[in-house]
Formats: sequence, C-alpha cells, structure tokens
Amino acid sequence: MNVTTLAGGEPQIIQVGESRIDAAVAIQFKDRVRELVSPEAERVVLDLAAVEFIDSSGLGAIVAAMKAMGEGQRLDLAGLTPIVDKVFRMTRMDTIFVIHESLDAARAAKVG
Repeated sequence: MNVTTLAGGEPQIIQVGESRIDAAVAIQFKDRVRELVSPEAERVVLDLAAVEFIDSSGLGAIVAAMKAMGEGQRLDLAGLTPIVDKVFRMTRMDTIFVIHESLDAARAAKVG
C-alpha cells in the first residue's frame, strides 16, 4: 500500500500513490491512513492526485479514517482527478470534506 506522509509542517500531507482505492485495498488503505495521521496535526490533507478510481469501499475507508481522527482534527482532500471528483459529488461527500483543487491550494488555504 503506497501511502506516505510528507515531512514537515502544518498541514500534515498524506500522499496516496495508488491508482485505485476499491474493495481490494480499502481496509489496508484505512489502516495505513490511521497509522500515518499525527495526533499533533490540526489539519491533515489527503493528496488523491494519483487516484484514478474510487468505489464505495474506498469512500467508506476515507470516512472511517476521518472518524478515527482526534477531536479538533480535520481531514481535507486535494487533487481529485475528474472521475474521483465526480464520485465525491454524486455521493454528496463533497459536503462532508473540504476539497482543494490541488495540493498547493490545500497548503495555501486559510483555516478557520
């Protein structure tokens, strides 16, 4: 499971290096994200730029990872490809997460 965190600063960046988040990898993905989230991070950005496909299991894994975060922590998403973005909008998950066009936009975003 190619999911890594980038060193340094706030927000914490977790990069997903997988092209698919589906039923075959959803549990591994959720566990890996939970493992990487720093308890000190107020905001975590999940960089999904490499993800070309996500199914309901993948969506569920992202929601589960968010729910496992500590009080006061927030999970944002960045870099959604058009197909992944469409899935988030069709399922109305875009109302649950703050979605940034790119990782740079997520880093520059004002929180509050």
